[in-house]
Amino acid sequence: MPSQDEQELVRKFQAGDQAAFNDLVRKYQQPIYQVARRLLNSHEEAEDLSQDVFIKAFHNLKDFRSESSFYTWIYRIAVNLGLNVLRKRKIRQFFSLETVGLSIASKTPGVDQQMEKDEMVTALHHAIEKLPNKQKIVFTLRYFQNLPHAEIARILDRDEGTIKANYHLAVRKLQKAVKV
Repeated sequence: MPSQDEQELVRKFQAGDQAAFNDLVRKYQQPIYQVARRLLNSHEEAEDLSQDVFIKAFHNLKDFRSESSFYTWIYRIAVNLGLNVLRKRKIRQFFSLETVGLSIASKTPGVDQQMEKDEMVTALHHAIEKLPNKQKIVFTLRYFQNLPHAEIARILDRDEGTIKANYHLAVRKLQKAVKV
């Protein structure tokens, strides 16, 4: 989360201390990768996107005005670059089906119910494909990254009420798809 230490690292980098940027990368490398992985459903693409995020941040951090935290700013870069990748490849899939399927498996125990589980996973897969990108991103940041609605609103530069609405719409659509 944002801290005084983070602000100090940004100031040091802006003053010419490029080593300060390495500390920011170490702090955010894993969270940025996780967001990219969930967005793109690909380890290789997530690694590439994470690298692109930090390259873009490195080149633009000198102009960062601290109107938001570095944390919010770097997540916004990751989400925007992730959306660009999704648009380019025109694939609507967002989450790893296995990741979402794990929660279904826990709600449908027993080997006898495997066929029901498979139907639920298929329905969920189709529902995820149909989610608009904004709902997918909000759902991922909230559900998988456990970010508060207010932080997601800052990352996406949207009203907090809009973020809550997108999240709840996504959840309802996914619940309806698996008939929870």
